[in-house]
Amino acid sequence: MSNTKGYAAYSPSEDLKPYDFDRREIGPMDVKIKIDYCGVCHSDIHTAHNDWGMSQYPIVPGHEIIGHVIEVGPSVTKFKQGDLVGVGCLVDSCGECPSCKDHLEQFCENGMVMTYGSPDPIMGGVTHGGYSTQIVVTEAFVLKVSEKLDTKAVAPLLCAGITTYSPLMHWKVGKGQKVGIIGLGGLGHMGVKFAAALGAHVVMITTSPEKGKDAMHLGANEVLLSKDEEQMKAHAGSFDFLLNTVPVKHDLNPYIPLLKVGKTMVVLGATPVDLHTMGIIFGRKNIAGSLIGGLKETQEMLDFCAEHDIVSDIEMIKMEDINQAWDRVIKGDVKYRFVIDMKDF
Repeated sequence: MSNTKGYAAYSPSEDLKPYDFDRREIGPMDVKIKIDYCGVCHSDIHTAHNDWGMSQYPIVPGHEIIGHVIEVGPSVTKFKQGDLVGVGCLVDSCGECPSCKDHLEQFCENGMVMTYGSPDPIMGGVTHGGYSTQIVVTEAFVLKVSEKLDTKAVAPLLCAGITTYSPLMHWKVGKGQKVGIIGLGGLGHMGVKFAAALGAHVVMITTSPEKGKDAMHLGANEVLLSKDEEQMKAHAGSFDFLLNTVPVKHDLNPYIPLLKVGKTMVVLGATPVDLHTMGIIFGRKNIAGSLIGGLKETQEMLDFCAEHDIVSDIEMIKMEDINQAWDRVIKGDVKYRFVIDMKDF
């Protein structure tokens, strides 16, 4: 066993507090990583607060992990001590089902093992994530990180990055298309950057004029204020694709008329929405969902970011400041992702 320091949620209502626990011993195919940075995702808060009704306590959140390899198992071939690596939302899957064989481990039909909050098949209890000093992960679920990029700002790419990159790839977003990004937060700001890098005409759809100004600096071509009925009418039937990044309950109906016939709005938030089917029936429009990406696609995303010099816009915090940071995330008071500096924890 390897003693590890972390911060954990002990119940849905308590602040995160220090928590010491054991990581497993290195197996033949395992990689042990000293965590340098861990991004803060809204999913961390949902899980800690048991918003999805599945949480077991105590639990250590964090699935946007960047660090250096400190030890490898004897059968590991892809990594060596000192390598800069990442770990995202998944740490294992069955490897045998059709989804896994198609590099879609996030849809493993026998149940993916999430970085935190999943039943731990080796240690028992639940898996613990990156709000901690180290982690042990099987080689197949470790990602290579380019030294070209600002390392600390790479961390949110492991969730916010792949969550927005994957649907843009799946729906083949690119040049000549008009793409709307709904909501400018941790996910939305990455959606703007990726869609712009892919050559699309990017429209930031927001309720906030100030966020609209920020979006233009991030690469958006236009801003559409969704509370302005005249602006919404002017853009009706003109979008090839909408990426909805809003993380809280909201009404989808105002956005559906923006789509061209047969086009798609992808919803990323795991949250209740209001939808009247009339809007999708007229125009054969599509409402779809997307999760993260598999390991192959996540590595492709990291390589794309290295090629195009894309990272997240971040604010650094210390581990002991996590509860105040969570309060600010809930209020939407961050541009656009917190990253915890774990090196001095």
